[in-house]
Amino acid sequence: MSASPVGFVKEYWRILLLVSFIAFALVALFIPGGIMADDSLAGDLEEDEENQTVDEGMSNIEYGIGLDGGTRVSAPPTGMMIDTIDLEPEQHSELESSLYTELDLETADATVRYHESDDRYTAEVFTDDVNAADFAAVVAEYDSEVSEGDVENGVTQETRDQMMRTIELRVNEAGLSGGQVYQEATVEGSYYIVTEVPGMSPEELRELLADRGDVQVVAYYPDEDGNQTNQTVLHGEDDFSRIGVASYNDEHGYNYVPVNVDNTEDADGNSAATEYQAAMNEYGFTSEGVQQCGIQDLVAGEFNFDHDQPQWCLLTVVDGEVVDAHSMGDNLGNSMASGEWANDPTFDMITPTQQDAHQLAVNLESGALTAPLDFDRQQTFSVEPALADQFKIYSLLIGILSVLTVSGMVFLRYRNPRVAAPMVLTAMSEVLILLGFAALIRMPLDLSHVAGFIAVVGTGVDDLVIIADEVMDDGEVSSQRVFESRFRKAFWVIGAAAATTIIAMSPLAVMSLGDLRGFAIITILGVLIGVLVTRPAYGNILQRLLTDK
Repeated sequence: MSASPVGFVKEYWRILLLVSFIAFALVALFIPGGIMADDSLAGDLEEDEENQTVDEGMSNIEYGIGLDGGTRVSAPPTGMMIDTIDLEPEQHSELESSLYTELDLETADATVRYHESDDRYTAEVFTDDVNAADFAAVVAEYDSEVSEGDVENGVTQETRDQMMRTIELRVNEAGLSGGQVYQEATVEGSYYIVTEVPGMSPEELRELLADRGDVQVVAYYPDEDGNQTNQTVLHGEDDFSRIGVASYNDEHGYNYVPVNVDNTEDADGNSAATEYQAAMNEYGFTSEGVQQCGIQDLVAGEFNFDHDQPQWCLLTVVDGEVVDAHSMGDNLGNSMASGEWANDPTFDMITPTQQDAHQLAVNLESGALTAPLDFDRQQTFSVEPALADQFKIYSLLIGILSVLTVSGMVFLRYRNPRVAAPMVLTAMSEVLILLGFAALIRMPLDLSHVAGFIAVVGTGVDDLVIIADEVMDDGEVSSQRVFESRFRKAFWVIGAAAATTIIAMSPLAVMSLGDLRGFAIITILGVLIGVLVTRPAYGNILQRLLTDK
């Protein structure tokens, strides 16, 4: 053995690397928060510890629906599109306006995108209430070559990406760990957005996904002629800089979501906060409209828009439905009238119930879905928590059985604990490192991943057997040079087998093939960890045992 620490590191760096990976895995698995704590989640828990829904188990491992119960819902986005439109830059907003007016659509139900990467325009509508002929006719006003045959069902990749980000935020804001959102392509070329959430029933998940989540604050006030009119004064995530946690005001007895309006100034010196303040002053909310809203029956939960007296109401509208109507308070009105409110632009969005407040907070934080999901074509898969618990126990038993079986065969093969014990322990360390990596990246483990872990145990020990046989079967290992020569020959065989496995599994890991993807990912990661970390470390261990150096 080398006398100096530097010499020791040079000689046994492979073992030290394995020990480092094991330590890294143990931290990721068992230290609260792991290596990369979720700061956003931690912030939410600090603000609302009573509503904490994250399971605090013995480890940081997250489970998928197969091992924790839950639901998977697959549904395509609603919409159709026209690709590669010949459009001048100044016609971009004009075409959008034409889609809104001529097809009688809300602004959220249509969009025109410019794709800078390949210099093209696309137009999309996100409703079933428009037929392809009318859609094509509007676009043809700007590009005469467009016809009904150019209309495609579905939406652009950019829209699907936005929808997946929104759903991920919505799942996270709901306090649910282990959720996954991804897309799958069908043979026909259409795309489904797949949402998997452990611990949620099909009804709960559909409810979470069914709402588009388009939140608006609408001013309802009398115009100059005395007629009641509506004007949107704040719109969803575009105008808010911070969304608080759903709360309850004990003093005044209402549920609410505290919000901050964005006061970041644009090039003209305007901001959402200053524009909102100016609108409230202009429409009379801070003068004669203070405390002048009586259209909501709090007991019945109904709104009366047929009234004799003028009303100044701030309506909270979600997906076109009024969920609350409240007046301007004295203090808030005075602050806006003096112009001071825009310096600290906060207020409470009031809701009838705590559940409504929580849903409003989720919608504001995640933003609106760019397109609704078509639940008429949905596919649903769910596992009851009790059944998932059984799967978890069976998976553990199968894992233990596989380890015992492999260990028994290894000891029968070599009849030498000095060779067999390090082999089994090295293979187990590979599984531990994989579990640590899964905990680190918050990969929800499912039954397919369990199958991958079992495969990793088998292939790992198989490679270690190749090393031991190659080193020991050609006679006594008389020197370090002899050992290294034989080890290199064995490692070439292992490397070639690893490359073949990775190549074979790569399509399964990349393509959207459901549970097969999880199996492929774990198998590939196991092979890489084995070739780069555990196999070389076992070589060091075997060298020490056989040559005493």
